[in-house]
Amino acid sequence: MTELKNQTALRENVVLMQGNEACALGAIKAGASFFGGYPITPSTEIAEYIAREFPKLGRYFMQMEDEIASIGAMIGASMVGHKAFTATSGPGFSLMQELVGYAAVAEVPLVIINVMRFGPSTGLPTMPQSGDIMQARWGTHGDHSIIALSPSSVQEAYYTTIRAFNLAEKYRTPVIVLLDEKIGHLREGFDISQDPEPEIIDRAGKNTEQGEKYLPFANTASGVPPFVPLGQGERYHFTGLTHNEAGFYTSDATQVETFINRLCHKIEDHVDEIAEIEQLECADADCVIIAYGAVARSAQEALEELRQQGLKVGLLRLKTIWPFPAAQIREICGNKKLVVMPEMNMGQLAVEAKAALRGIPFLSVNQVNGRLITPATIKQAVESKLAEVMGGAC
Repeated sequence: MTELKNQTALRENVVLMQGNEACALGAIKAGASFFGGYPITPSTEIAEYIAREFPKLGRYFMQMEDEIASIGAMIGASMVGHKAFTATSGPGFSLMQELVGYAAVAEVPLVIINVMRFGPSTGLPTMPQSGDIMQARWGTHGDHSIIALSPSSVQEAYYTTIRAFNLAEKYRTPVIVLLDEKIGHLREGFDISQDPEPEIIDRAGKNTEQGEKYLPFANTASGVPPFVPLGQGERYHFTGLTHNEAGFYTSDATQVETFINRLCHKIEDHVDEIAEIEQLECADADCVIIAYGAVARSAQEALEELRQQGLKVGLLRLKTIWPFPAAQIREICGNKKLVVMPEMNMGQLAVEAKAALRGIPFLSVNQVNGRLITPATIKQAVESKLAEVMGGAC
């Protein structure tokens, strides 16, 4: 009877949840209190979930007239202390780029959930593609770094969204969650009762001694200045112009260079802390598959089938896309006979992987037809190329 009760309790804790809904639930758990957005397939379920739940929690939902207004509202809300976020897809993400750059320069924490669909332009609105990988990193002009995360399951979408808010607060930066349509619309059993309570990072605030002048863009040792929201005891200036430590415009060459270097290095110098990867069967592998998002699920199934055939194949799953963990990838794959990278694009992230693994035989497997890459496609590519590089020995 006790065993039956435990099984019943477990079933009651498991909820059939969509990836988009898990993102929305993760945002609520992380303490998000402002959503500014505009409906767009295939991310609309996030806005719908938040529109229903935020009013019950005393939090703010605003449907704006377009995506430009959405991110503008988010920036304003974050400046006064809200954890702000939005959800969008390719065309909307394109419209947001100018203000993504503004948020990066003004060091305003934001979370943007981009449920990627097939493009360019209107493309195939209900079909998946990992087409916004390079846009997430280089969509704005000028030099600054960015953080972008990529979940591969519904449950991971929940925890990744929480982590996105934590990273936004910790590094005072926009953070992008890159789902593809398959993960956004996938439904899986989701049981948060079996996992530890996630850490929640809130805005650090002023950490200077009483009476010391507050510098909102100070050149701190960590590269991240403390952030006191507007209206909470400090008066200072936000601008998209290059600025000094006090926040006011400067064209002084030394100050400008110091500022831009800090803006980049506050993220790039902490790659080992930010970047998360997952290894499966990599230690003895002759061939490693590098994958992310929904494609990593196909890659894992392909790996299992290849291992059953006696081929030593491993999987390196990228949970963090940007900053790109080049050093970690070199360490894991530097002595392998082959690296294979399947992507639902023409090889966007493969550019970075190839550069990190120069000299290692590398195969990019690309599919751009609006369909998820199948395990069979990955398996066939690995078998063929591995036989080639090992002289038919496999």
